[in-house]
Amino acid sequence: MGKRDWSWAILGVIALGIRYLAAQNPEATDEIYSRIFFPGIRNVIDITLGMLPFPSVYLFIVTVLLVIGIYSWRLSKKAGWKSKWLYSLQALANGLGALIFFFLVLWGFNYQRTPIVQQLGLQPKAMNLEQVKREVQITYRLAQQHRNAVTRDTAAIDKILPYPELEKLVRSNIAENLDMLGLNFTGRPRTKLFPPPGFMRKMGILGIYFPFTGESYIDPTLHALEKPFTVAHEMAHSYGVTDEGEANFIAWVICTNSDDPLLRYSGQLRLLNYQLTDYYRMAPEEYRDWVKTLDKGIRNDMISIRKASEAIKPYSLELSRKTNDVFLKTQGVKAGVNSYQELPKLAFAWRERMKDF
Repeated sequence: MGKRDWSWAILGVIALGIRYLAAQNPEATDEIYSRIFFPGIRNVIDITLGMLPFPSVYLFIVTVLLVIGIYSWRLSKKAGWKSKWLYSLQALANGLGALIFFFLVLWGFNYQRTPIVQQLGLQPKAMNLEQVKREVQITYRLAQQHRNAVTRDTAAIDKILPYPELEKLVRSNIAENLDMLGLNFTGRPRTKLFPPPGFMRKMGILGIYFPFTGESYIDPTLHALEKPFTVAHEMAHSYGVTDEGEANFIAWVICTNSDDPLLRYSGQLRLLNYQLTDYYRMAPEEYRDWVKTLDKGIRNDMISIRKASEAIKPYSLELSRKTNDVFLKTQGVKAGVNSYQELPKLAFAWRERMKDF
């Protein structure tokens, strides 16, 4: 890097400028970036980094450490505090510029695309208590049906497919069922287990998409029944879906339309948990009475999931939540972390739409 080389800082500023224009023209962002440029990135990553047997985020970490090492070595060669200060300022500006540039080019411009919900013509809206109760009953009956197809044993389900088989199963179901959503996703994204086990959950997250490597990761200690839905959620991000509520919705549609009863049950169980949260907030006494009637197998599964969640305490759940909330809002997701809770409304809107077909 030359004495006056601010290339990455300049590229970062240019990328931010393009981001501003993209936000003003979501339809153009769809056509140019999300449907032409990003699918190319997706496919290149899938046949390169995606083929590695380990999380490629490790390569990113090694690269960052290498860059820091080069910076430290060059800094030690500078004479005088002024020279060191100017070089550090240049290095910081270029470093931030590079992160911004690659984040936006490799994935981040998808935040400025037309929302998936809008593309699908859905109009999610708040439900009243009667609608919530009706939706709970529909999801509950489907969950019972799919669980019985998995096993007739009422003991909690704590073991499913080996993870490599599960990842392939979810990916194949996404490829098979995307047509019903009318979305033009391409590629074969990876969602890998991220060691050490429990680390991600201690950081307050279950899964994450990492734009700099084009891979998503989930914590290996995640409960068996949460893994199918979570893998589908993270793969939705891999296809360029940025909103957490939309990623949940796509994961639910994919899982519940699968031929595999395990995926169908995982999808309906996750939706049921979100719906029950709404039910409890709106009518806590009715909720408590209703929960007493739960199918024994589903009850045991819910208890097992809760115990698995409580077994690993995050260092600071509130810090993790606030950090994620700020990040999402700065990218244009107005609901922030509350977007996760949008699934019941989106599922209701989807069911109402499907009645017309």
